[in-house]
Amino acid sequence: MAQITLIEAVTQALAYEMRNDDSVVVLGEDVGVNGGVFRATQGLQEQFGDMRVIDTPLDEGTIAGLTVGLAAQGMKPVAEAQFEGFIYPMMEHIACHAARMRNRTRGRITVPAVWRAPWGGGIRAPEHHSEANEHLFTNIPGLRVVMPSSPARAYGLLLAAIRDPDPVIFFEPKRIYRQYKEEVPDDGEALPLDVCFVLRDGTDVTLVTWGAQVKECLEAADELAQKGISAEVIDVATLTPLDFDTIAESVTKTGRCVIVHEAPKTAGFGAEIAARLSEECLYSLLAPVERVTGFDTHIPLFRLEMKYLPSVERIVEAAERTLAAS
Repeated sequence: MAQITLIEAVTQALAYEMRNDDSVVVLGEDVGVNGGVFRATQGLQEQFGDMRVIDTPLDEGTIAGLTVGLAAQGMKPVAEAQFEGFIYPMMEHIACHAARMRNRTRGRITVPAVWRAPWGGGIRAPEHHSEANEHLFTNIPGLRVVMPSSPARAYGLLLAAIRDPDPVIFFEPKRIYRQYKEEVPDDGEALPLDVCFVLRDGTDVTLVTWGAQVKECLEAADELAQKGISAEVIDVATLTPLDFDTIAESVTKTGRCVIVHEAPKTAGFGAEIAARLSEECLYSLLAPVERVTGFDTHIPLFRLEMKYLPSVERIVEAAERTLAAS
C-alpha cells in the first residue's frame, strides 16, 4: 500500500466518491484544467469530464449559490473556496440558505454540500491566504465544521462529509498538506463525524487541538514526557457538533487542560471549550484552563508568521503552568 500525503488523501477521497456516486460534482476556481491551486483536484476532470469537475468564474458568491442550488435539487456538490480567506463572500449563501434549508422547509429539502477551504498559515502566503477563521462558522446552527489533521483522517472525514445529508465546511490545514505521508487504503471507509480522536493517552494534562496544531501538540507531549509529565492529546476533528464528552472525560481524569488553536484568542473556538469545561467540569479542574492561540491581530507576513502560530515551546510552558498552579 502506497503512502500518501494529506493533499493526496483529499484527491483520493474525491475520486472514490465520484466513481461510486454519480451525483457528486466538484466545482470551483481552477479545479478542472489546473487541478486546483494546491492540486487537490488534479486529474479529476480527465477522469470524470468537465460536466462533473467544473471550472467556475472567479466569483465566490456564484460558486456558493450554485452549490446550494445543486444540493437542494439532489446533487452532492463539493465546492472549493481556494483559500479560507476567500470564503467570506460565500457566507451569505452558506449562512442564510445552506444552513437553514432543512429547518426552513421542515425537512423537505436538505443541502448535502461540502465547501472545502485550504486553511491556516505557515506557507509564507500573503493577506487572505493564511487565515484561521473556523470560529466564524461554529456559531451557525445547521453547519458541520470539520478539520482533519492527517492523511488518514482527511480521507475518512471527507468521505463522511460528502455523504452527510447536511452542509459541511471542510477546512484543510495547508501547512501540513505535504508535510508527511502515511498509508491510507482507498477502501471507501469513512470515519465518524462529531467524534474527537484521542491520539495519545495521558494522566497529568489534556492538550485539546485541531488541524495543523495537532503536530505541535504531539511534539509538546513528547517533550513533556521527558520531564516526567504525561499529556493526553485530543484531536477535536469535528468542531461542531462538538464531542464534548470525550474532552470532559479526559479533563476529569487529568484535572488540567490546555487548548491550542491558530485563530486569534478572543472568541476563538477554544473559548467555547473552556467555557463548557468551567460549566460542566469545574470540580474536576485542578488548575485554570490555559489557551495557546494566535494573537488578536491579522496573521503577519512570513518573517513573523511562525512567531504568531502556537509553538511547541508555548504549549509546553502552558502545560507546566497548569501543573504549577495545582
